[in-house]
Amino acid sequence: MALVTEKFWPQGDFVAKSVGMPDVPRVRLPHPVAGTGSASLQAIAEAHAEAIIDALEGQT
Repeated sequence: MALVTEKFWPQGDFVAKSVGMPDVPRVRLPHPVAGTGSASLQAIAEAHAEAIIDALEGQT
């Protein structure tokens, strides 16, 4: 399972295909994530927690 920001979603497609894992579960996050502060990270985590859990459980 991979967390990929919107800006890098196309690169995520390329990498997944190039390593033979085109169907690897991914969750799309807003960009940027890094450097946005702990409150922002908390909000992003809360907003995407369900999708992350679903991806980890193979429900995507």
